[in-house]
Amino acid sequence: MTALPALAFAGPALAAPPKRMTAYKTPWCGCCGGWIAHMRQAGWTVEVVEREDLAPIRAQHGVPDRLASCHTAVVGAYAIEGHVPAGDVDRLLSERPAARALSAPGMPAGSPGMEAAGREPYTTVLILNDGSTRVFGRHNGT
Repeated sequence: MTALPALAFAGPALAAPPKRMTAYKTPWCGCCGGWIAHMRQAGWTVEVVEREDLAPIRAQHGVPDRLASCHTAVVGAYAIEGHVPAGDVDRLLSERPAARALSAPGMPAGSPGMEAAGREPYTTVLILNDGSTRVFGRHNGT
C-alpha cells in the first residue's frame, strides 16, 4: 500500500483575520501619529478619526479617567488606550481575555510614539469586564 503525501489531506489554509482598528485622536496631538505609524509598521490597518473630545469614546468602552491617555483605538470588542505596543495588542487578540480594554496610562516616555521623550519603565494594564485591573505587560525594564 502506498502512503499518500500528507498534503493531500490538508484543508485550505485559514487566513489570519485582518488586523484593522479605528483610532480616535484629537486634531492637535502629534504623538498619536507616532503610535499610529508604529501600529501600521506592525501590519495594522488603522482608520483615524479626529474628535475634539475623546471622553465619550473612553466612557463607551469603560476606560476610567485614571487610566486614560491621549488617544483611544477600538479593535473588535476591545479599546486600546494610549501608547500600547503592537505586541501587546496582538497578544490581547490571541488570548482574548474577559476584558474591555488595554491601557498604557498617561504618556510613558519610550512607549511607541513617545520615543523622543526618553525612556522610562511602564506597564500596560488590562481593564477587566468588572472594572478591576491587572498588569498585562511590562516594558522598558519594569
